[in-house]
Amino acid sequence: MKKSSIVGLVIIAIAIATIMSVISKSSSYSNFTEAKNSGAELSIVGHLDKQKGLYYDAAKDANYFSFYMKDKSGRECKVVYNGTKPQDFEKSEQIVLTGQMSGTEFHASKILMKCPSKYTQDKLNPEAGTANTSGI
Repeated sequence: MKKSSIVGLVIIAIAIATIMSVISKSSSYSNFTEAKNSGAELSIVGHLDKQKGLYYDAAKDANYFSFYMKDKSGRECKVVYNGTKPQDFEKSEQIVLTGQMSGTEFHASKILMKCPSKYTQDKLNPEAGTANTSGI
């Protein structure tokens, strides 16, 4: 074989390995049980447990925010985020966390929130009398 053919095959093999690595890291959502067992960084989807309080004191430490979240399987866990509390966090319908378990706490590196829709059924239903039907 020519050297150029061998180099080409090596480049193709490296490209395939890189693609496989990226695909394996882009997994679907997990839960707290899987996060505890794996020890790797995972994404977990759930909702805020409003029965338990939030802790954020900007005067003491502006980069410490903790709360309790229930995942899709119903397991509750304390979440610690080293950053500022997101605006309107309490109003979120759904939360997606990226991070990993540390003992009994989930340490989040990212928080994404699904906020309530501003489009409610009353605003979408023209028969409810709230929609503008004058054409102006």
